[in-house]
Amino acid sequence: MDSMAPLIVASSVEIRCKGILFDMDGILISSIGSVERSWTKWATLRGVDPVYACKMAHGRRAIETAAQLRPDLDSAAELKIIEDIEIADNEELSVLPGVLSLLAALPRHRWTVVTSATDRLARVRLAQGGIPLPDRIVTADTVTTGKPDPAPFLAGAALLGFAPEECVVFEDATPGVKAGRAAGCVVVATTFSHAIETLTAAHYLIADVTGVKVKTLANDEGLLLSLRPLQL
Repeated sequence: MDSMAPLIVASSVEIRCKGILFDMDGILISSIGSVERSWTKWATLRGVDPVYACKMAHGRRAIETAAQLRPDLDSAAELKIIEDIEIADNEELSVLPGVLSLLAALPRHRWTVVTSATDRLARVRLAQGGIPLPDRIVTADTVTTGKPDPAPFLAGAALLGFAPEECVVFEDATPGVKAGRAAGCVVVATTFSHAIETLTAAHYLIADVTGVKVKTLANDEGLLLSLRPLQL
């Protein structure tokens, strides 16, 4: 894709599905400032290039990022350090546009959160953002392999009781988009945090979830999503 090409809003698309799997950071809440400040602090402590560390961290489990950046260190111990730094930094954390109204329109058994954050960090951020917490969520602690591996979204679909191909994934980061596609889900990517040319694995692109509408089908047979995707 040519990142300089103008974005055009296409005609409305309708997607029939049974469940929705939301990434957290960059889809439900904006925490990019906290993420980058926290990884910059950790990178400085560990003698790693902060810019590279921040680039590697987005959309991935912290334990895997730490292991890749400093394979000589105990990744579990480093995870605890990073987790504590991120939990302490909640400055400028905010709910993204359209999120609360979209979630309010969804039956609780039809959606969950699939995030690369730890369970502790995810619950803190969702609570700070005023996001209604699903009964069960998929976090970095739930799976042994993180995004871009499909395991997190396969786990999310199984948690809801649906097949992956019956689920829609909302993602903003390249690893998550690739993971959702590999899992067999329909992937809707927002242009919030990553360059458009890195989101080519997505089926649809949108600016944010503001224009996403949802309708529950008769007899609770599923959901009908309506959105207006961007085109280059």
